[in-house]
Amino acid sequence: MTTHQAAADATGHQGATVHVTPGSPGALAAALAAAAPGGEVRVAAGTYREALRVDRDVTLRAADGGQVTLTAPDTAPALEVLPGARLTLDGVTVRGGAADRPAVLLSGGATHWHGGGTACGRLEVLRDAALTMTGARLTGAALAGALIRTTGAVRLTDCVLEGAQGTGVVVGGDSRLEMTGSRIRGATGSGVRVRENARVVLRDCLIDGAGRSGLLFEDGSAALLVDCRVRDCGGEAVRVLDSSPVPRDDDPYEAADIAAPAEARGGLLLYGCELTGAGADALHVAGSGDAVLAGCVLRDGGGSGATAGERARVRLADTRIVRTASAALTAHGTARLEARGTTVRDSAANGLLATGSAAVRITDGEVTDCRFSAVHAGGTAEVTLTRLRAGRTPEHGLHAVADSRLTLSEVHLTDCGMSGLDLSGAAGADAAELSVTRCRNGVVAGSGGPVRLAGCTVTDAERAGFSFGPGGEAELDGGRVLRAGTAGLVVQDGATVRARDVEITEAAGSGMVVAAGAAPHASGVRVVRPGKNGLIVDAKGAGVFEDCEITGPGYPAVHLGEAATPVLTRIRVQDADADLSTGDGAEPEVRDCVSWQVKDAHWPAPMAPVPAAATATAAPGGTPATGSAGGDTTTTAPPTEEDLDELLGELHQLIGLDRVKQDVASLVKLMRMVQRREAAGLAAPPLSRHLVFAGNPGTGKTTVARLYGRILAAVGLLERGHLVEADRSALVGEYVGHTGPKTQRVFMEAMGGVLFIDEAYSLAPAHSSGGNDFAQEAIATLVKLMEDHRDAVVVIVAGYPTEMEHFIDSNPGLASRFNRTLLFEDYDTEDLVRIVEQHAAAHQYELTDAARATLAGYFDHVPRDGRFGNGRSARQTFQAMTERQAYRVAENDAPSEADLRTLSQLDVPELDVPETDPAGPGGPVRPA
Repeated sequence: MTTHQAAADATGHQGATVHVTPGSPGALAAALAAAAPGGEVRVAAGTYREALRVDRDVTLRAADGGQVTLTAPDTAPALEVLPGARLTLDGVTVRGGAADRPAVLLSGGATHWHGGGTACGRLEVLRDAALTMTGARLTGAALAGALIRTTGAVRLTDCVLEGAQGTGVVVGGDSRLEMTGSRIRGATGSGVRVRENARVVLRDCLIDGAGRSGLLFEDGSAALLVDCRVRDCGGEAVRVLDSSPVPRDDDPYEAADIAAPAEARGGLLLYGCELTGAGADALHVAGSGDAVLAGCVLRDGGGSGATAGERARVRLADTRIVRTASAALTAHGTARLEARGTTVRDSAANGLLATGSAAVRITDGEVTDCRFSAVHAGGTAEVTLTRLRAGRTPEHGLHAVADSRLTLSEVHLTDCGMSGLDLSGAAGADAAELSVTRCRNGVVAGSGGPVRLAGCTVTDAERAGFSFGPGGEAELDGGRVLRAGTAGLVVQDGATVRARDVEITEAAGSGMVVAAGAAPHASGVRVVRPGKNGLIVDAKGAGVFEDCEITGPGYPAVHLGEAATPVLTRIRVQDADADLSTGDGAEPEVRDCVSWQVKDAHWPAPMAPVPAAATATAAPGGTPATGSAGGDTTTTAPPTEEDLDELLGELHQLIGLDRVKQDVASLVKLMRMVQRREAAGLAAPPLSRHLVFAGNPGTGKTTVARLYGRILAAVGLLERGHLVEADRSALVGEYVGHTGPKTQRVFMEAMGGVLFIDEAYSLAPAHSSGGNDFAQEAIATLVKLMEDHRDAVVVIVAGYPTEMEHFIDSNPGLASRFNRTLLFEDYDTEDLVRIVEQHAAAHQYELTDAARATLAGYFDHVPRDGRFGNGRSARQTFQAMTERQAYRVAENDAPSEADLRTLSQLDVPELDVPETDPAGPGGPVRPA
């Protein structure tokens, strides 16, 4: 039977099968014409040179798994599907003819292509055509591998597009494209280009070796990428020139735990993607583009990791940027760049570069090992950094120039070759709880902009701790300088500086240095054991210094140069050879200054002995302030000869912690019994003073550790009883041979006192760790030092209960030395309310009875999850109440003192939790 006869026999029979073999011109076209709607054409193996136009529902299938190739003539596509048709292709290869014509043209209808077929040439999907491809291959196309401009759905699953002479896939119009498990390789242009209002979803896809950008987005397009990889592109891995905005509920920066949405509704969203080996930026967003990345990796690029320019907005969450040839993060124009939980390492330039009028906000991040300054801000850029760790750079940790502004909170800077924080031009900074460790300079403010530093700490600076240059207004409120290589605080001529409640300990040079012509105002500054003067005012210098203390200086406590005219009010000097030395013409104004244990004293001794100066400043509520342990060690020196009963009373005054108080009291009784046995000449029983503090954050572990050291000193079991705080980064080195000396240095700082290692479980090897973990060396060194100095140092390790069990079990030496665990239980509602009341009293606020009741309901409803901070959460709640009260009272033009002091139930924060009423869900509720 001939092919034409077979076709004729099949005509008019719904669903009948037509068989066709090669050899006759137009055989395939005739078979399609003969096939009834819904029928099937079985094609024998071979090559068919035809131009097919499909206008009905039909299946075109390779017979017996053979290789069927449809080759187009030069004048038309090999295959065209018309509107209203439904074509299924199974095991068919389509080859295009002319380079400027498509191999496959879908101008309407629906096409299903599976079974390992191949399209050699361009695939065009136009108008309202729909396409589903599974396991197919598109290769060797000119201009574009696939051109999609349709209102129909296009889905490609497990497909391969390779070797396009131009863009791999172009998506425009109002198209919707979904690709899953597919690969786009070797396009000479961009891998995927999305234009106009198109929407693209890519899941588990690879874009490899594009000659230009891996993905290019323009106009109002949008895309969602999940678990995709873009690698080795000639240009940017992802380039966004414009896009629609990301809907708020799709934004992982606002809701980090959000599941990836099912479709692309706006902007560009990348979840769990890798952008590697780009010839330019890994991510470049310009125009009005909007991009969000969550859980992504950007590495080994020839440009920046992520760039936001012009009016763009870029948000990153839990993303890593590693080894970039330019600044890892760049923002310019009026762009907005936000990052949370993001790590930057090994940048060949800056970690962050912000210029123009850009606004940048980084929270809970890390920026290390940059060749230039970790953060550089210029122009009028505004940079907000919260809980950022930065360092290991030959330049500055943070560098601000021109008219830029920095807002810093809990930023930790370590190992910077220049300054931790450097301000020049008219740059300004507002910093709270900034810590600078092992930098050449601590903070250098030579700018004309406003500078406010609150609770900032500088440790082991090679030169000065704080240095203020001419032209600016600086306010230093609270803070600490420990072991500065030169001076603790330097004020140059022309600088307007107010310093309050600052502690300067063991500066190699002088504590405070006031240059000629400068006139700062310092109050409550404590200078302990400076190598030279406690305060030196150069010739013609001035200033006001009140309520300051200078203890144990190497030179005269206060030295005044020629014609210096400072005002010295209530200065207390202790343990010095001289309290004052003056140059010719110096005329200080001295009021109520006193000296104690000074050999050559100009000032009278106080009526009562002045207690020895401690090296710890007091925090609100009377608790000694602690610095961050991130790579630093914080030392709290003991008071002199404290009474044991008073210390135990101080312990029992702590809120909550009943079980811990009982355990410590029992330990004290045991220690006193040991002392009595030794005094009677009896052998002492084995006594391990080292402890494990197991509990969640904010449960008072550090506070009790500090008291424990003071108690041991009062009992006579420790020489000093001071506290040295450390964490993993203070003990563990980065290279072979660094860890042992680091651990030993921290341990020696604790000699005679207590070494408190927070989050000690981070030193234990992970179950899956297979590389070099120097933490094991730190543990081994620690165990040996504890043995060598068993009577000189007490070690307390602290952390979450379960993790601490793993830590103790990780090394037999630890298990034998830490055989006693104190469990710090979470605070209950009553305790939390009392903590808030304690903070209120310390800051001269009073709670109404209604406020206490409402506060109790609030804490009853607060989720006790991983974010709950116990005492820290109570403190944050108190701060929130004072802010709400301030807004409320501000509406009163003439508030009374009672109005200013009272916190009412209206000031208790609201919880956004559902109502439990079975009648239905509710909105935000205020617990009664």
